[in-house]
Amino acid sequence: MSADSTSPSQTALKGIRVIDLTQFEAGPSCTETLAWLGADVIKVEPPQGEQSRGASTDKRGVDSPYFMLLNANKRCVTLNLKEEKGKQMLRDLIARGDVFVENFGPGTIERMGFSYDEVKKINPRIVYAQIKGFAPDGPYANYLSFDMIAQATGGAMSVNGEADGPPLRSGATIGDSGSGLHAALGIMAALFQRVTSGRGQRIEVVMQEVVPNLCRISYAAQALGGQPATRNGNQSLLGSTSPSEAYPCKGGGKNDYCFIYSSRATNRHWERLLEFMGRDDLKGDPRYSTPEMRYQNRASVDEMLSAWTLNYDKREVMKMLGEAGVAAGAVFDTRDLSEDPHMRKRGMFVTVQHPVRGDFTMPGFPVKMSDSFVPVTCAPMLGAQNDEVYAELLGMSRDQVAELRTSKII
Repeated sequence: MSADSTSPSQTALKGIRVIDLTQFEAGPSCTETLAWLGADVIKVEPPQGEQSRGASTDKRGVDSPYFMLLNANKRCVTLNLKEEKGKQMLRDLIARGDVFVENFGPGTIERMGFSYDEVKKINPRIVYAQIKGFAPDGPYANYLSFDMIAQATGGAMSVNGEADGPPLRSGATIGDSGSGLHAALGIMAALFQRVTSGRGQRIEVVMQEVVPNLCRISYAAQALGGQPATRNGNQSLLGSTSPSEAYPCKGGGKNDYCFIYSSRATNRHWERLLEFMGRDDLKGDPRYSTPEMRYQNRASVDEMLSAWTLNYDKREVMKMLGEAGVAAGAVFDTRDLSEDPHMRKRGMFVTVQHPVRGDFTMPGFPVKMSDSFVPVTCAPMLGAQNDEVYAELLGMSRDQVAELRTSKII
């Protein structure tokens, strides 16, 4: 779908207003998803800014790439929620909102006076979403969590890594962004239900509980073997097939590899691979006659394939095998992807303008909708929409907003 195929006014969540009190990644990834679907997301930050604005930045006082990647398409206002005036202004925003999202540490939002019970008094139609590390009624309720903690306690690390090596976290932030996407899904379902019920509801997403949902195949391995699923390197969690490995390619760089996989279901992918490599002589070899036998003899399979793949670069291997009907994927790095012309054409990578950093390239939204298009815009500067939002929603004049600045309410 081209960027100009649909008018920006035709968006899936047009008219939905989100009051966003999120920070770091799990919460912002949720609200950014809603913004990319057309919701009006108003990010509420303290006057000094949300913590991740300055986290991992290379330029002191300049928004970090981390923050910019998670807060695109939002509007930003500042509010001092330690002051009663600031709290009252948040209540006024909530009264005009459809969705409220927070992912503070355990008990923080309640201490601030904005628990679900309090918020629904202000706006019974509000969809109130919370993302927490652990279940509020569980033994770890008061523990802090980050992505890698969720991966550890949700089981992902136990199945990630080499068989004889230590547990490893995934490079993909499945605990954080995985939780954000689950929360966005719950919010949209609640908005749909509100059409008939007329009521909002509370959405609870627990990071520890999201990770098992993203690791369901591990539980198939447990069901088949009767033991906890184990680390198995690049092999399938269910084992029983070969090839299933990243094979070295010409170039010798750290990402000059192509992953080649043969289905566990039949021999047809394996036979196509042999035919393409000119090794029809191995079709009847009992060592490779079934996926299970190939798995038992995977060392020789890997040796044979590595000797072949080293003659070509990773893109050549992917192209040749892909056209031959064999599952193969080059190991693309972040630059390979962000500079890929087709990815750019599809809007999967876009360049936005930041007032200080200038051009900034970031991933776009992978969900393409035929009747809803939202162009990606840069994450807002701190308090950039104070005048705009407070005039639009709270009816304040410029002088009133200026007074709020002077009194350090915003």
